Amino acid sequence: MTAALLVAAVLLRRVDLVVLAAPLAVGAVLGLAARPRATPAVRLDVPTRALLEGDQVVPVATVESAEPLDAATVALTAPPWLAPDGAPPARVLALPAGVTEVAFPHRSERWGRRAVGPAVLTASAAYGLFRCGPYASHAGLLTTWPLREGFGAVDAVPRAKGLVGLHRSRHPGEGTDVAGVRPFAPGDRLRRVNWRVSQRTDRLHVTAAYSDRDSEVLLCLDSRHDLGRPPGSSLDTAVRATAAIAEHYLRHGDRVGLVDLGRPERRVPAGNGRAHLVRILDLLLDVRPVGRADASDRFAGRVGGSGLPGGVPHGALVVVLTPLAGEAAFAVLVSLARGGRSVIAVDTLATDARPEPRGPWTVLAYRLWALERDGGIARLGELGVPVVPWRGTGSLDAVLRDVSRAARAPRLAR
Repeated sequence: MTAALLVAAVLLRRVDLVVLAAPLAVGAVLGLAARPRATPAVRLDVPTRALLEGDQVVPVATVESAEPLDAATVALTAPPWLAPDGAPPARVLALPAGVTEVAFPHRSERWGRRAVGPAVLTASAAYGLFRCGPYASHAGLLTTWPLREGFGAVDAVPRAKGLVGLHRSRHPGEGTDVAGVRPFAPGDRLRRVNWRVSQRTDRLHVTAAYSDRDSEVLLCLDSRHDLGRPPGSSLDTAVRATAAIAEHYLRHGDRVGLVDLGRPERRVPAGNGRAHLVRILDLLLDVRPVGRADASDRFAGRVGGSGLPGGVPHGALVVVLTPLAGEAAFAVLVSLARGGRSVIAVDTLATDARPEPRGPWTVLAYRLWALERDGGIARLGELGVPVVPWRGTGSLDAVLRDVSRAARAPRLAR
């Protein structure tokens, strides 16, 4: 522009065009003199600790520049379910020379393992004459564990087996629950002697106890369908309920295993301890609903019936967390029940879940599907498989009592 104005001033012999070109020439000279010589860099730091749903995380973008920048735009690419918390995901600010840290507080609203970033830097210098960027940083990984709702259940677990748990067995042994007082017999320990009863009857008596036993719990997560809207969909409810139930039984010394019915190869063998809870949560982080092409009832039924009932220990408590959508879920529950396992079906479908309108027949189709689903639940009840909706604390108390009572009932030998 300066050159064009000067040429026009010479050709037209106009001094005013020289006056107009003078500020442009001065600005260009000053901008060239203040031109940055080094390229800025941006780095993104994401906290590596695992969060719970609803916790805050603060990724920090670090900008390094050898010279001051007039205006710099730092933007963070946030994944879904990571909402800004009090600050916008893009900032415009003047950066001095050196290292500047820009914090982006966010709140994780849903469980999962997601990539955060990259942070993108675009800067201008020399009074806006020069522009550099965009420069992108590497992305970070954010881990959000499912929020484990407060869950408690009765200690009555059917067919307790081992000798290291906290559940009361029907068999006498070394435990904490008193079974009664009986006369002393050879082999009884002296610390079991009940001196009050012995002095009153002039004969040694001991306090008998039930042995403390553990149980094996197999959690079957149905990830074939995800009905409803996150973060309150059926899969969200199933993941949170699985984490809560696993934590409860592991805390009581039981062995807990996990199987993803949508992808049976993804499983955690039965184990116990705090490290085992971390392994279960790690598998839950990568649970995804099966695609439409793979979610057909024929395919899912073939997968669900491929050795799952046979691979379940006979004395294990099987908890199937499913929205009870499709024939495959009912087929798995029926096969487990007919195999003599203690089965509980946890209904993870929300009461207000409704399909999005896609035509004039959507409401009628949903009503027919709901009637068919209710009929399947009634058939499960006839087979002795209780179906209980997940409602958090105490959801399984009454059902566990009934299952435990049925497991201890005498059976007719064939």
